[in-house]
Amino acid sequence: MNQKAVIAMSGGVDSSVAAYLMKEKGYECIGITIKTFNETGDGIKRENTCCSLDDVSDARSVACTLGIRHFLYNFTGQFEEHVMKRFVDAYENGCTPNPCIDCNRYIKFQELYERAKLMGYDIVVTGHYARVEYNEVTGRYLLKKGLDANKDQSYVLYSLTQEQLMHTQFPLGELPKPKVREIAEEQGLINARKHDSQDICFVTSGSYTDFIRQYTGKEYPEGDFVDRKGNVLGRHKGIIHYTIGQRKGLGLSLAKPMYVYGIDKEKNQVILTDEADLFSSELIADDLNLISVPKIEGKMRVKAKVRYRHTEQPATVEQLDEKCIHVIFDEPQRAITKGQAVVLYDGDVVVGGATICDTVRLER
Repeated sequence: MNQKAVIAMSGGVDSSVAAYLMKEKGYECIGITIKTFNETGDGIKRENTCCSLDDVSDARSVACTLGIRHFLYNFTGQFEEHVMKRFVDAYENGCTPNPCIDCNRYIKFQELYERAKLMGYDIVVTGHYARVEYNEVTGRYLLKKGLDANKDQSYVLYSLTQEQLMHTQFPLGELPKPKVREIAEEQGLINARKHDSQDICFVTSGSYTDFIRQYTGKEYPEGDFVDRKGNVLGRHKGIIHYTIGQRKGLGLSLAKPMYVYGIDKEKNQVILTDEADLFSSELIADDLNLISVPKIEGKMRVKAKVRYRHTEQPATVEQLDEKCIHVIFDEPQRAITKGQAVVLYDGDVVVGGATICDTVRLER
């Protein structure tokens, strides 16, 4: 009997080609598009976000072209609880979240995986640029980088568990993006030249701060910009507007360039400093998920990445307890930010990752 695969079809070209490739492998496939939030209904067409009504239509069209059944499932409640609320809470507490990581963790590879099991399907498939391999020596499933370095998405997948990896496939992991578009055109898929999604999907109008105010119904009070000695430099618009390392949008006229160094929620202050003060050599991260190893024994040499677009850097990691790690970089890194993920690599293998909760700044 053929294995059966659920394809998470976002309406984009990547997941569409993933569906085609799985069907070509002989899998019995169905496409599922997840409704994650309620659109505003303002009639504005957005090309850089996913999960819109247009995306649902595109996914359904591709499924029809490929001859597979397509379903739309409403996960708006789960998405609000695990993604949108966490996003808002992070900014309210002076952190900078990555909602794509939470969406993958709680929605695509938790809610969708559970739904697939209930339907009797073996595999969950997405259009991520990453790879899954089984290591017969260690008996563990590995998450590896996509071969297209410009598209690798392993960073946002570090939370996958061994059970989830066992039942996950990434058909695009060994393909470059131009080849994916070429396949889509050859198969006559409607979205072959569709733009990649780049923006936060649920921020459908205005800025993320507009979304936060609308979502909470609150206004975030102005406060003081201060330097590291507490001297007042001006007034800020509310702490949700700022993130570590930010220079643009401060609205200040200062004698020299200054950058956001920290956010003090209790005092409602945004702390500014020179760029040189933004560098950190150490961080603490919690909510750890390990993939290639069950536990980090002693001090382990890795390369560590602290933002999606950050170039991974040599570091040493030590596991402090079941869920907490200490990372020391060989060279100081700029603007390590609470709320972002640190992901650890051994070559092209993801060792694991965790959420940054503290940094050790260089003192001058």
